[in-house]
Amino acid sequence: MLKKTIFAAALMAATVLSGAASAKTFVYCSEGSPEGFDPGLYTAGTTFDAAAHTAYNRLLEFKPGTTEPIAGLAESWQISDDGLEYTFKLRPGVKFQTTDFFTPTREFNADDVVFSFDRQLNKDNPWNQYVAGASWEYSAGMGFPELIKSVEKIDDLTVKITLNRKEAPFLASVAMPFASIVSKEYADKLAADGKMNQMNQMPLGTGPFQLVAYQQDAVIRYKAHPDYWGGKQKIDDLVFAITPDASVRYQKLKAGECHLMPFPNAADVASMKADPNLKVMEQEGLNVAYLAYNTTQAPFDKPEVRKALNMAINKQAIVDAVFQGLATPAKNPIPPTMWSYNDAIEDDKYDPEAAKKMLEEAGVKDLKMKVWAMPVSRPYMLNARRAAELIQADFAKIGVGVEIVSYEWAEYLERSKAKDRDGAVILGWTGDNGDPDNFLDTLLGCDAIGGNNRAQWCDKEFDDLVTKAKESSDVAERTKLYEEAQVVFKREAPWATLDHSLSVVPMRKEVQGFHQSPLGDFAFDGVDLAE
Repeated sequence: MLKKTIFAAALMAATVLSGAASAKTFVYCSEGSPEGFDPGLYTAGTTFDAAAHTAYNRLLEFKPGTTEPIAGLAESWQISDDGLEYTFKLRPGVKFQTTDFFTPTREFNADDVVFSFDRQLNKDNPWNQYVAGASWEYSAGMGFPELIKSVEKIDDLTVKITLNRKEAPFLASVAMPFASIVSKEYADKLAADGKMNQMNQMPLGTGPFQLVAYQQDAVIRYKAHPDYWGGKQKIDDLVFAITPDASVRYQKLKAGECHLMPFPNAADVASMKADPNLKVMEQEGLNVAYLAYNTTQAPFDKPEVRKALNMAINKQAIVDAVFQGLATPAKNPIPPTMWSYNDAIEDDKYDPEAAKKMLEEAGVKDLKMKVWAMPVSRPYMLNARRAAELIQADFAKIGVGVEIVSYEWAEYLERSKAKDRDGAVILGWTGDNGDPDNFLDTLLGCDAIGGNNRAQWCDKEFDDLVTKAKESSDVAERTKLYEEAQVVFKREAPWATLDHSLSVVPMRKEVQGFHQSPLGDFAFDGVDLAE
């Protein structure tokens, strides 16, 4: 459990915009609670927004509004001719946050980088299991333990990372939230005091905002890091007002109780655009929603059964009901805006009669199954319960009975990873680095089973293709390999691909400096409010 901090009424009053007189307070109506505050442990955007993009930095960052890696805690880097050694020159003079729970005695240096990677890669590191059952899901799913040979301190401001093989998207990978850099000095103090779990409850990094307090499922309060290397923020206080219901978020936005919200109901977008007090940003989302079968369990271990079920799903009806024109049906596991998207692939035709016949030919009768529905809105799936109800009705037409199940968000994510999971799970993904590898290998690679690979699907032909693709630096060759991998995916059907959505971000008209991210991040570095 995360530490609960009870706020006085004064704090809640401070979250009301009209009450912020002297200090400049920005209120974000977030969609859910973070799983924790250590980004390395998790994969959910909700958690990354609340921890990685507030308290922490990475060696590289993504240029705001793009997928281009730029200097972060590393101000420069060199790559060896063989593509195996990356030498990072670290930014001097970077200060960690000083908080009520820890006062650092030194600046950021190479020890912090080595520690941040080693705790994820080295099972003998005492921090590797500081949270019971920690799997370092993102690092493991991307194959980092096998990819990275060593992380060495050359001097206080130089780190060398040596790989076992070439990895084209490596620089983009170290800019991702799971690769956030934590303080070794803070970790050492927590270990000495027997309080290691505090790392996941009270984050301390070099980022633009530092944690003040967290009331679980209600509010997170931050203040600007006064010594931030990128310059102190223009806003003094940042408040995450946790509001799971999209309609309630919208009401708060209209009432001036928050400045910006994620994932609006599709039905509300038109009225948002018409409101003179609001403005709305839009862009094609780098995302996909899917229904992942557990391919290790009968009868879902048969591709023909999975294909039959896919043919029974009316994806256009889901898009119409859930998104009202703000999404398109998906046929591939990567979005059409991403390079290497194979548009030549034909989608499974919606054909309930053919689907029913295929099940009969596969010897499947009176099938009963569970469909898991997410409890929160995500950009790729605004209402998973409604989508699950439509799938339930579609499957009933071919004689398949569906029980819809759900859990609290953190529990949903954890339970859905289980190799013996009962049922098909609705989930999705927004790309974290702009590379096809971040979809095809991260979500469907053999290394990701028990983690991001919710289908528990390991196909040697597919895995060999995506592995070869990320070892090449030739974009044309990588494109060809990823196109072939998508053919294998469509043939084997570990998922029913559901939709790709438009990303819509409504905010108060006084918000300035917010960059809509193609990666789906909600980061507030550089944000201001007009007077």
